[in-house]
Amino acid sequence: MFKRLREDVKAIFEKDPAARGTLEVLLCYPGLHALVAHRVAHFLHGMNVPLLPRLISHIARFFTGVEIHPGAKLGRGVVIDHGMGVVIGETAEIGDGVLIYQGVSLGGVSLERGKRHPTIEKNVVIGAGAKVLGPITIGEGSLVGSGAVVVKPVPPGSTVVGIPGRIIASERLRAVGPAGEILPDPDTMVLQCVLRRLEQLEKHAGYDCEQKAEDRHKECVFHQDGVSDLGQCLSSR
Repeated sequence: MFKRLREDVKAIFEKDPAARGTLEVLLCYPGLHALVAHRVAHFLHGMNVPLLPRLISHIARFFTGVEIHPGAKLGRGVVIDHGMGVVIGETAEIGDGVLIYQGVSLGGVSLERGKRHPTIEKNVVIGAGAKVLGPITIGEGSLVGSGAVVVKPVPPGSTVVGIPGRIIASERLRAVGPAGEILPDPDTMVLQCVLRRLEQLEKHAGYDCEQKAEDRHKECVFHQDGVSDLGQCLSSR
């Protein structure tokens, strides 16, 4: 138990630059408190102790805002950052080194008593508010974008965004990198779609395009300061 606790604390230092000291992590990280409570509840659940595991889970949810069913299996070095609103179902399985942000649900889509919750492989990052539903597998090293709803299996090293979840990149990561540096900007993705659609409409209308849509997209979107002027881009067309 204490070995697992040391591993959990170490993982927090590796994945949260705001962590300043061991005492601070032990006292002020509700995600860690939820993990410790779950490990106790899971042990008792495995011993077929009635009621007490669920009671521990219930009390932990009251104090941390994180609900983890005692039957869920969590690996080593799992980090639940911020924690509030996280729900992890009974048959969920989470591998080593997974990073979970607030508001994430690992839920089911049926009332069957068998395997009905996701399997999250090693070193996956699940962004804030994401929902991963059903007995699917999220492959090792994948990134699930904030707010995504994933209902289909995801191969290793993929990036998934949107509702429903769409794979927009694969084989980009095999280990957890700095969170938030790889996930694309949703506004940029929308602007890409708009520009490409306009290009299609211009071609259909016989408009003589002086620039390719991809070139204009780069000019309009990929400024170093991250700011784009949609009106200016469209008026130049």
